[in-house]
Amino acid sequence: MNQHSLRFEYEARYSTLGEPGNKAWLVCHGYGQLAPYFIRHFGALAELGYYIVAPEGLSRFYIQGHSGRVGASWMTREERLTDISNYLHYLDAVAEHSGLREAAEINLLGFSQGVATISRWAMHTQLQYKKLVLWAGVFPPDLPPQLSSSRLGQVSLYQVWGAQDPFLKREETAKQTLFLQSLNPLKYSELSFEGEHSMHSPTLLKVASD
Repeated sequence: MNQHSLRFEYEARYSTLGEPGNKAWLVCHGYGQLAPYFIRHFGALAELGYYIVAPEGLSRFYIQGHSGRVGASWMTREERLTDISNYLHYLDAVAEHSGLREAAEINLLGFSQGVATISRWAMHTQLQYKKLVLWAGVFPPDLPPQLSSSRLGQVSLYQVWGAQDPFLKREETAKQTLFLQSLNPLKYSELSFEGEHSMHSPTLLKVASD
C-alpha cells in the first residue's frame, strides 16, 4: 500500500459580525461547534464597534450518529501535521479575505479546542496583534516555549476559565499558569467566572475593555 499527498483548490467558509474597521477579533470555536453559531457569543463586542471574524474548522461531522446536528473540528491525531498546516494557511487566507489584516487593532481568541488553533496561528502569523485570549483551554504541548516567550513579549495574554468547567484538567492549567508567569515582560491576566465550559459575555467585555 502506498500513501500519497496532493494539493488542490479548496473552498471553506467563515462568519463575520459588524463591518471591517479599526478594531477586530479573530475567534476560533471549540470542538463540535460551527462558526455561524459560535460568533453569536460576540454580539456585544460587535455592538461596541468591533469587527468579529470567526473561521470554521475544516472537518465537519454529525455530532451524534449519522444525521442531525453538525459540528466541526480543527484536527485529530490522524495526519495531524497536515491538518495543522492546512488550518494555518486557511487562517492566513481568512485574515486576507475578510479584511481583518487592515484593522489597526487585532485581537485573537480561542475557545476550548480553538485555543490550540489560535495559539499556533499566533506563533505563525506575521500580523501584529494586541491580545491573545485562551478561553477554556491550554497551549498545545508541541508549541515551543521559547517561541511562545519571544512572540508574546508585546502581547496582552489572558487565560479565562469557568469555575465549574468539568473538562479542564487543573494540573494542566496550573502548569500553564506557572509558565506564563515566568515570561517577562509578558502582560498576563487570569480571569474566572461562575460557569462551566462556555463563553461568558460579562467576562468577554471585561477582557475587551482592559
